[in-house]
Amino acid sequence: MKSALNVWAFPDDWPMQRILSVTKDAGFEGIELVYGPSDPLNAESSEAEARALRQQCLDAGLEVSSMASGIFWQVNLISDDAQERAKAKEHVQHMLRLGAALQVDTLLVVPGSIGPFEAGVPTVTDYEVAYNRALDDFRELAADAEEAGVVLGIETVWNKFLTSPMEMRAFVDAVGSPYVGVYLDVANVLRTGYPEQWIRILGSRIRKVHLKDFAANIGNLSGFVSLLTGDVDFSAVMAALREVGYDDYAVVEMFAKGDLSEHLVRQAARDTQYILGL
Repeated sequence: MKSALNVWAFPDDWPMQRILSVTKDAGFEGIELVYGPSDPLNAESSEAEARALRQQCLDAGLEVSSMASGIFWQVNLISDDAQERAKAKEHVQHMLRLGAALQVDTLLVVPGSIGPFEAGVPTVTDYEVAYNRALDDFRELAADAEEAGVVLGIETVWNKFLTSPMEMRAFVDAVGSPYVGVYLDVANVLRTGYPEQWIRILGSRIRKVHLKDFAANIGNLSGFVSLLTGDVDFSAVMAALREVGYDDYAVVEMFAKGDLSEHLVRQAARDTQYILGL
């Protein structure tokens, strides 16, 4: 396995050159780029701009491991609003074009949200209807993904949808395309299960892995903590990944902490090498 870092680890005002330099110097082998309204890749980005960004990463000595996005908390693929669903699908299709230009093999997609991260009223009123919407969408989007040569990696991210490994497995199998798989975040699933079990159940459907840690006794968004300080059993995770034959990128997802960001990135790089050696 190789290590990569998501660019959310850095403050928004850092130039890409600095982000790439610190990522490489810390010891990561790849970088995960992101798509969103204030990100270098966004709804207005061209494929030429994506190719130029890829070359900038390569010139810095980093591969582009994958692409992620938080856009699907703003537009919901399974919304009750047909216009919102259509807008979300347009974002996926544009991201696939950019992903092809970046020459990434996997794009992280939140498949839709039933409700908010924490407590609150549902934003989608019927789970079964939403499930069938998502099936229809991903069967359609699979053709776009195949044309782009980029896999859509579905992630569970406290979206109250596809919340168990067996449900996720059944959904991916029902879509029935090698261009729709799973982007597994080992910390996200700890809230309702155990990542090593998800790994064994999903097996080869897993196309990318996010490394994070989570303190279960906190149980909310404040529970996401530095690697090796939470409740993810990384020994069990690594054993399960090797058991199912996963040998792709382990992508660290962490979020900027102002002036501490560079220090935390370097610490995360050391912790990642320790985890990969387990």
